[in-house]
Amino acid sequence: MSEDIWGFSTPELILITLLFLGLFGRSNLVVTSACILLCIRYFNLDSVLLPVLEQRGLEIGLVLLMLHILSPVATDNLTKDDLYSLVSFKGFLALVAGALATKLNGDGLNLMNANPEIIFGMTVGTVLGILLLRGTPCGPVMAAAVTAVFLQITNLLR
Repeated sequence: MSEDIWGFSTPELILITLLFLGLFGRSNLVVTSACILLCIRYFNLDSVLLPVLEQRGLEIGLVLLMLHILSPVATDNLTKDDLYSLVSFKGFLALVAGALATKLNGDGLNLMNANPEIIFGMTVGTVLGILLLRGTPCGPVMAAAVTAVFLQITNLLR
């Protein structure tokens, strides 16, 4: 089990650190996630909920994201012009970019599953990007995809 430091276990200290990094970096997603996980641990629900989140959390998150993306179809806010935009130059580029992004995100997911130790670094890097580069918070899948590209480039240069 984790050693207690100041009455907190190591996982709790990491979550508290991420919470403060998220607050400092204005990343509501990091803050909310850290708070939820801390609450799960505080109320001793970790043996029930954490295995589900570890096994299916990404899938659940992607379903929610797809619901958001597809909601204009269900609410009848998608027009014929939106569909015709696919045959424009910008629409074609968006189509290719979307396909490429899913490939890169898949590589990022594989990287996170094979090397979970990179997740903390990506989170800190995201917060630093918000603070120093005035970036917009991105999800860990996007950060992992960029990391996967960097690793592929470094492997090619060896």
